[in-house]
Amino acid sequence: MISSRTARIGARVLALAAAALTLPACATITRGSSQEFTVESTPPGARVSTSNGFQCDATPCTFRMPRKDAFRASISMDGYVTQEVQIKSGISGEGAAGLAGNVIFGGVVGAVVDGTSGAMNDLTPNPLIVTLRTPAEEAAWQDSERARLASAASAAPAGGQ
Repeated sequence: MISSRTARIGARVLALAAAALTLPACATITRGSSQEFTVESTPPGARVSTSNGFQCDATPCTFRMPRKDAFRASISMDGYVTQEVQIKSGISGEGAAGLAGNVIFGGVVGAVVDGTSGAMNDLTPNPLIVTLRTPAEEAAWQDSERARLASAASAAPAGGQ
């Protein structure tokens, strides 16, 4: 027969073991699964909406965004061409350090938690800085880009050498 004292000790050991399994998630604990994401525009006062459901009425603005998912940001203002920017989610230097901590200390569970929570990632670019252009400015910019690309293509050596 097990004494109540032995049962209490056993329960404490199990509780400590369960808690220890959650500790290796270094990046999740130290960095969290979300981060501040800032949008600035020239001119200021543009509307921002994201493909993952966030929005603000006037730049500059800052959101608390999940680290794990890439998304698209749309920046618009009356009289200007809307800008669409792809925001990437990738492993950051700090996140990689958290993963290394998990590996060093044997935290396979922690590595899985950090990987699935997005805690190892950062959103880039952040801050997102956008210059809005009028339709005339956009047309002139596109013309200059086409000319630059044509010049670069004609300057390239024949045969890729």
